[in-house]
Amino acid sequence: MTSQDAPAATGRPVSAVDEVVEICRDLLRIDTTNTGDTTTSAGERAAAEYVAAKLAEVGLEPEIRESAPGRTSVVARYEGADRDRGALLVHGHLDVVPADASEWSVDPFGGEIKDGYLWGRGAIDMKDFDAMALAVVRQWRREGRVPPRDLVLAFLADEEAGGRYGAHFMVDNHPELFEGCTEAIGEVGGFSYTVDENLRLYLVETAEKGIEWLRLIARGRPGHGSMVNDDNAITALSEAVARLGRHKFPIAMTDTVRAFLAQVSEALGIEVDLDDPELAIAKLGPIATIIGATVRNTANPTRLEAGYKENVIPSRAVATVDCRTLPGHAEVFEKQLRDVIGPDIDIEYIERQPPLETAFDGPLVEAMSAALLAEDPAARAVPYMLSGGTDAKAFQKLGIRCFGFAPLRLPADLNFGALFHGIDERVPVEGLKFGVRVLDRFLAAS
Repeated sequence: MTSQDAPAATGRPVSAVDEVVEICRDLLRIDTTNTGDTTTSAGERAAAEYVAAKLAEVGLEPEIRESAPGRTSVVARYEGADRDRGALLVHGHLDVVPADASEWSVDPFGGEIKDGYLWGRGAIDMKDFDAMALAVVRQWRREGRVPPRDLVLAFLADEEAGGRYGAHFMVDNHPELFEGCTEAIGEVGGFSYTVDENLRLYLVETAEKGIEWLRLIARGRPGHGSMVNDDNAITALSEAVARLGRHKFPIAMTDTVRAFLAQVSEALGIEVDLDDPELAIAKLGPIATIIGATVRNTANPTRLEAGYKENVIPSRAVATVDCRTLPGHAEVFEKQLRDVIGPDIDIEYIERQPPLETAFDGPLVEAMSAALLAEDPAARAVPYMLSGGTDAKAFQKLGIRCFGFAPLRLPADLNFGALFHGIDERVPVEGLKFGVRVLDRFLAAS
C-alpha cells in the first residue's frame, strides 16, 4: 500500500470506513481462483490466513479448517451481551471464479482504483462484503464494543463450485462452530435499485433457486464416419440439447416474487400481470435478467463433449446443463425436463442443492430496513429471490434462517447483475463505505 492509499492521519482511531477499501484491495490481490478442481484452484489458504490474522489482531480467536490441501475456511465467534439469544451468522466466501486477463481493461487481481470504483475479480462476488464485515468487527473490537448477541463470522472456501470444500464441509464436519446460530446474512442482497431520487429499492434476498447441475448422456452405435449411421449419439444429444436450450418452462409464482412484484408495481406505477409478469419485469432495466429468471424453472446447456477422432462416430455424447429450480417446484422439474429431452437420454446429477425461501418479516428484517433508511432517506427494503445459489444452502441444514444482506448503494446506471462473473468486475468505493455504515447500524440493532 502506498502512502496515498493509506487512511488520512486524523489523530483518531482508524474506523471501518477508513480501512474497508484497503482490506478489500488486499483480498482482491490474493488470487483465489476456483476452477472447480482442487488441483488447479489457488489462493484460498492465503486468503484465509490473511483473514485470520486480521481477526486475531483485534483479539478474536479464529478457527482455521482445511477440507483438502489449500481449501481453507475461517470461523470466529465474537461473544455478545446476551449469550442466551440465538447467534447471528455473518458469512462470506473467499474464492472467485476464473478471470481471463486478456478480456479485462485492468489486471483482474490488481485491486486498482479508478473512476470511483475498486476493480478486480471478486469485487462484488464477494470480497466487498468480506471486507465490510472485517472492517466493522475490527472497529468494534478496537472500541471495546459488545454486540447484542453472539456473532459468528465465517469466511469460506469453494462457494463458486457448490461449497463441498467450504460451507458444506464445515456444516457436516464442524457444526459446533455454528452452535446456537439461528439467523444468518450473506451475499447478493441489500443492493439498491434506483427508481428516482426519492426512492431506492434495496433488494434483500429471502429466497434462492435450487441448483441442479446435470449431465445428459446419449448413446448410439459407433462406426466409421464415412458410413450411413441412423443411431448417432451426437445427433440425438444435439437435438435434445437444442430443444432444452430453447424451452421456456411454465411460469410459477412464489411468495417472494409476488411480494417483490407488488412493490415494483407500486414504486413504478405499472400494472403487473402475475400470469404473464415478464412485460413488467422487462421495465426493470439492469436487474431484469436476475428477476426474470425467478418466475420459472430454467435449464441452460453449458458444456458439450463427444468423440475422439474426426472419422469415428462415437458411442457416447455428453452435455452439461445448469438447471435452477424454484422453491416448491423442484419436485416437478425432472418430469418437465424429461418431457423436453425425451425418453432415450440418460440423466446423471452432478450437484443437487435445494431451493430456499423465508418470510420477509421479524426483528432482523426490521433492523435491515432501519439501518438502510438511516443512511439513505430514500431507501425501501423489499424481498426478492436470487436466481443463483449461495452458501445459505449449507447453513439451512442447521436450521438457520438465511438472508442475503450485503448492503451497497449503487449508481443508478450501473448494470450490477452483469458484473457477477463478468468482465471488469468492480465495486463503487463510496458503495463500500456506505455498506460499512449500514452494516455497523444493522449489527448494533440485531
